[in-house]
Amino acid sequence: MSDLIEALRAALPDAAVLTDPDLLRGHQRDEADLCAAGTPAVVVRPRTTAEVVATVCVADRYGVPVVPQGARTGLAGAANAVDGAVVLSTAAMDRIVDVDPVNRTAVVQPGVVNAALAAEVGRHGLRYPPDPGSWESSTIGGNVATNAGGMCCVKYGVTGEYVIGLEVVLASGEVLRTGRRTAKGVAGYDLTRLFVGSEGTLGVITEVTVALRPAADTSLTLVAVFDSTAAAGTAVAGIASGGLSPSLLELLDRTHLQAIEAYRPMGLRTDAAALLLASVDTGTAAGTDLDRIAQVCTAAGAAEVYAASDAVEAAALLQARRLAHPAMERLAARTFPAGNGGLIIDDVAVPRSALSRMLDGVEAIAAEHAVPIGVVGHAGDGNLHPNIVVDRADPDSLTRGRAAFDAIMRLGLDLGGTCTGEHGVGLLKRDWLAEEIGPVGMRVHRAVKQALDPTNLLNPGKLL
Repeated sequence: MSDLIEALRAALPDAAVLTDPDLLRGHQRDEADLCAAGTPAVVVRPRTTAEVVATVCVADRYGVPVVPQGARTGLAGAANAVDGAVVLSTAAMDRIVDVDPVNRTAVVQPGVVNAALAAEVGRHGLRYPPDPGSWESSTIGGNVATNAGGMCCVKYGVTGEYVIGLEVVLASGEVLRTGRRTAKGVAGYDLTRLFVGSEGTLGVITEVTVALRPAADTSLTLVAVFDSTAAAGTAVAGIASGGLSPSLLELLDRTHLQAIEAYRPMGLRTDAAALLLASVDTGTAAGTDLDRIAQVCTAAGAAEVYAASDAVEAAALLQARRLAHPAMERLAARTFPAGNGGLIIDDVAVPRSALSRMLDGVEAIAAEHAVPIGVVGHAGDGNLHPNIVVDRADPDSLTRGRAAFDAIMRLGLDLGGTCTGEHGVGLLKRDWLAEEIGPVGMRVHRAVKQALDPTNLLNPGKLL
């Protein structure tokens, strides 16, 4: 490895090649619990596409795998290192290259944080809609690599719907430009879509061109409280069938409400079985639309429905939803102290019509396997995140937790869903990807990988 590191130092600025053991340990993994991770030989932080090319070429020369990483906020193990790898961190590639208000596009390097892009385009009266829960820390490159979703997906869609062009360094060291900066364009295969969601297995993204939207109108927000999660699911189906278009429709179950209130008290109804958080941003029609959503929730059995009194209260409710993940981490830590509390975070999406059956099924699975499971999710598009709490120090707890995870995956597929709505496959769901897409689908995936990365240089062991 000393020859590899010396070659990297010869090809890159000194500050870009990092070997401190503590730093290497810090770059072993993303935030997915219970996924294997190795120790990299070196971390490289390039600032330019040329430096990425140099890194890939040196790694290829020495036959050492390259693991691209962004902010390591992922939840599927897609950014986990393998032993002896070159971790290629895009954190230093953090320039917003261009914002074009006329054509409503932005060009950014992959290390730009989602919230930073949102703030910059907001100064131009524009909006970049994708907003994953980690938007204040996750990067655009990572969002693209996993095709990240977020809370506004119910109306505005996922990351891939806004990516119109990419610059990608291939395993060969060649630089590929895909897509366009025009409003329309259908020339050739859609290579941009091929790399979106590929989790660093086909190339290293070095520049992203995204489409922007006009800034949204002021939102109105309501909360509906339910005595069962299934009733909340019924309300979601009714909102969809009623032709309503909320800009946000989120679900929190009792486990999450209690965890959030314990983590940061804010007066949430911890006695409720489920809470639906809905927003509309339809301008002058917003009041009417919110009333219609309230009527659907009441008809579905909501025990209480109330609208946020002002923008401050609405923002507080939204912040409560964003606290779901750290609150559940705190719950796991308190349930199993001494660092043994772990979370297996699922990410299953089902048709909205199947949401009630999915919620009932998760409750039954928790009882059958005797593990605590809290459910939070983007109810408006059927994307749920069951959080399975396990004791890392207890093999039986881990076995039951993994069995519950698999049962949730099985149920989701049986209901016509998918094994991942937004977190990606990574290490966590490779077997379930194969189950979902079948042998022909896997053969096509492997053929694409072989064509673009014949030596399996890039992020080996992920996805396939």
